[in-house]
Amino acid sequence: MTDSTPRLRELNLYRQYFDLVAAGTKTIEVRVKYPHLTDLAPGDTIRFRIKGSDETCDVQVERVREYPDFEALLDGEGPANVNPTATRDEQLTTIRAIYPPEKEALGALAIKITLPPAD
Repeated sequence: MTDSTPRLRELNLYRQYFDLVAAGTKTIEVRVKYPHLTDLAPGDTIRFRIKGSDETCDVQVERVREYPDFEALLDGEGPANVNPTATRDEQLTTIRAIYPPEKEALGALAIKITLPPAD
């Protein structure tokens, strides 16, 4: 039997992407398929934190899709959902600057996120 209780995950995020998430315009978070993220599931909460700060933003995980690489992820999810301020090619360059080829080889996760309803 597996535990299906929603979990809270804390992940760091660069300021420019944090602001897009907090505004609700970035709806797909891109991550390498690290072992600690393989059980991420709909209903989980991600608390994004700007590294070195107390500033956080909580989002709900709606779905998680796996892709073989970042190119396939951007084509499958649509670049505007990942970063509405950059072109597909700009995003691919930026993502690959963050994650070198050996990390990309682990696979890519597209995490659909939404802001929780306002109280």
